[in-house]
Amino acid sequence: MTTTIHEEIKFNTTPEKVYQALTDSKQFSKMTGDAPADIQAEAGGSFSCFGGMIEGRMIELLENERIVQAWRAGNWESGMYSIAKFELKQEGNETLLIFDHTGFPEGQGDHLRTGWQENYWKPLKKFLGA
Repeated sequence: MTTTIHEEIKFNTTPEKVYQALTDSKQFSKMTGDAPADIQAEAGGSFSCFGGMIEGRMIELLENERIVQAWRAGNWESGMYSIAKFELKQEGNETLLIFDHTGFPEGQGDHLRTGWQENYWKPLKKFLGA
């Protein structure tokens, strides 16, 4: 069973553009096909995306470098949160996103891994032209 998701994804753009797409409500909504998003880009700020299907709190924000979220799916047991960590590293003309997702309910790993690919990485690459 998968209890941790670790992925490394390259984007042909700057860390600033990736960071903004993940922390700005309007950009995130546009990236995901106009799915409603409300993101408070500050430590302790709440976020809700995909019309409330995903929600949580921003634990740490280091502009253009790191995003750490207490992250949950809307259908999880009340009070159940996982940790989603996005690290952004400039590599020449590209940005390497190092992603780690831990602490999610047992048996959810495969579903979540597919969700990150289909709902975050693919749309983000398309949105950024990366």
